[in-house]
Formats: sequence, C-alpha cells, structure tokens
Amino acid sequence: MEDTLTSLSTWGYLAVAFFSFGGSLVVVAAAAVLSFMGKMDITIALTIATISNFAGDIFLFYLGRYHKEDIKPYFQKHKRKIALSTLIMRKYGALAIFIQKFLYGIKTIIPISMSISKYDFKKFIFYNFFASIVFVLVIGLSSYYASETIIELAKEFKEYPYLPPLILFTLVGTMWFFVNRATTKKVKKED
Repeated sequence: MEDTLTSLSTWGYLAVAFFSFGGSLVVVAAAAVLSFMGKMDITIALTIATISNFAGDIFLFYLGRYHKEDIKPYFQKHKRKIALSTLIMRKYGALAIFIQKFLYGIKTIIPISMSISKYDFKKFIFYNFFASIVFVLVIGLSSYYASETIIELAKEFKEYPYLPPLILFTLVGTMWFFVNRATTKKVKKED
C-alpha cells in the first residue's frame, strides 16, 4: 500500500487513470487515502477512476467480440474459468457486471466471456457505466472515510513488515483456492 501511495503522489491522476483501466481496487483506495491527506482531490480522483474503469471493461469486451482469435492463445489455460464466468453471467445477467468489478481473478474474464457469448454490446455499455460508478464510489468512499484507520494500520505495518506480505499471501491464496476449486473438473470415483 505504501508503494502505491508513493507512486500515486508522484504520478497523481495519471497513475489513477492507468491502474483503474485494469480495475485496481488498491489504486482507488489509495487515491481516496491521499485525498483524505490533502494530496489529491477526491472528486477528480474518483471521476478519473470511474471513467478509466469503464473504458477498461469496454476495451476487454471489444477485444473479446472483435479480436477473439487474437486473444485466444492467452486464455487457453483458463477455459474452465471462462466457462464458469459464462455460467455466472447467464445465471445473474446484468448483475454479473456489477459483481465482477469486486472479484479479483475474474475481473478481466467476465467482460470477455460476455462478449464471446454474444451479449448485447449496448446493454453491456449501459450496465458497465453504472457498475463502474458503484465500484469506484463503494471502494473510494469507504477508503476515504476509513483513512484514519488505514493510515494507522500502515504505521503498524512499518513496525511489523512481515505482516502485509503474510496477509496478502493469505488473501490471494484463499481466493485462488476457491476459484481453482470452482473451476476444477470433478472426477467421479468408481466404487
């Protein structure tokens, strides 16, 4: 988090735009904390993050729709995850666009699988617009109002530098386990 804060204070709104294009939760949260500290403007930071996040998902949808063959090699190992995201999309419809914003690991796969499954581009743009606003406001405003706590945690992490990697490893490991478990082919045991 400290590295993110340092790069955001150096590169500012350009970094917010760049990393929000990829859907980074951490950058939106860091921009909110910097806004709390008076180093950025919260309205500008969240507006840039919303526009960039919206554009990033539109770009992924476009790639999946019109350049399917070009991106296919990159997703050969993730066929089951694409199938799972397609099932999520079919089960939850437009709600999947909102959900995917908050789920690390399928953020990029859902827009691509929606485009491959011939989901209407105009509907995707419409729902993605509101999903981007909700995503950035929830993460940004939550972080802004919790900034004092986040700053105190950052101070604690300086005293115990092994904690952030341990927490990050645990979170990523847990997410990987559940995504991998949900997408692994079940083998029937013979009696």
